[in-house]
Amino acid sequence: MLVVGLSHHTATVPVLERAAVPADELAKALDELHRAETVSEVLLLSTCNRVEVYADVARFHPAVAEVSAVLARRAGLPVAELGEHLYVHFAEAAVEHLFAVASGLDSMVVGESQILGQLRAAYASGSDAGSVGSVLHELAQTALRVGKRVHTETGIDRAGASVLSSALARAAEVLGPLAGLRTVIVGAGSMGALAGAELRRRDVGSIVVANRGADRAARLAAGIGAGVTGLDELPAVIADADLVVSATGATGLLMGVEDLAPRSGRPLVVLDLALPRDVAPGVGDLPGVTYVDLDALREREPMVSDVDVAAAADIVRTELAAYLTQQQQLAVAPTVTALRARANQVVDGELARLNAKLPSLDDDVRREVAAAVRRAVEKVLHTPTVRVKELAATPGGDRYAQALRDLFELDPATVESVASVNTRPDARPVRGAP
Repeated sequence: MLVVGLSHHTATVPVLERAAVPADELAKALDELHRAETVSEVLLLSTCNRVEVYADVARFHPAVAEVSAVLARRAGLPVAELGEHLYVHFAEAAVEHLFAVASGLDSMVVGESQILGQLRAAYASGSDAGSVGSVLHELAQTALRVGKRVHTETGIDRAGASVLSSALARAAEVLGPLAGLRTVIVGAGSMGALAGAELRRRDVGSIVVANRGADRAARLAAGIGAGVTGLDELPAVIADADLVVSATGATGLLMGVEDLAPRSGRPLVVLDLALPRDVAPGVGDLPGVTYVDLDALREREPMVSDVDVAAAADIVRTELAAYLTQQQQLAVAPTVTALRARANQVVDGELARLNAKLPSLDDDVRREVAAAVRRAVEKVLHTPTVRVKELAATPGGDRYAQALRDLFELDPATVESVASVNTRPDARPVRGAP
């Protein structure tokens, strides 16, 4: 398993915007990645603050080069330049990274739950494109389950509410009680819905929802008793507002200094909770305008407690260990199957010889002899087959399966070829290879 990607940890917003893969180009990008010689399966996660390729690969270095080249071409950057922002995780570290991402531990706002939906969408896109096979299917489903468990069993899910609570507290410091104020919510996603519910609970005077998708805006507005407007009408709506809460998934600015009319002495608070930001920070220099973004909120207080982060990290470690153990045990399954097939062939051959030598043997006796032989062989095989699965989960445990293959001349990739030796027992066929 290989991860090649860039995120808010390693790249600026402009670089992330260039590397991002729009939804309408996702299938083409997946196809390009999937056609790489070393890639068997691939999943592409592209959000406003991360672009990551998860791939099941045959060889490490060639795969890193091929995936990096595709990302660089799509970003319109030289590989060397994009490479300054790329990180690579392999094998166990790749799985651990995905579990951390799904849990919100790697997010810009630690604990945000939106990434689960984004990962689920990436998995669905890969499945539709035919680039996700059994390996990534199992890994993605496990990661989604781990992420859900973290959000269910820890307090890390309070991140969104904590961000909003802190932001509204800052607004109240400037505007006083929020009751009766005129408010604009930009964005109808999870944070916009959370903001709408909380503002309505605080009895604001009026709420107007602006969103690129009119249907989604209408659904949110109906639920909180708000009006609806288009993004192109924002300047006029904001001119009459006291508070703006913006939290879209846009990759570029939605509001600039030129979009805010003079306030005539009336204060305006703009809460920019988007990643990356929706509003140009320069609006905070305008008379009467207070601009608050996530960086400012982080300086006030941590979004998630250290206790919640530690609890989430513990779950990730536990789930990672369980997943790796399962995968290691599955890896020896073909060897066990081949060993049992070899034993069955030997038993069948010996019973056939017995039948040929003693054709007049009583049928009941013949069946009893056959059953006794098979029981004896099963008892002999039981301990080594159980132990090889147990030992597979220990450091260097794959050596025991290799020993069985060498001793009994087994080919776990082709059980029928029990007399041939597999010189690359750990290899999986690459898509398009013979």
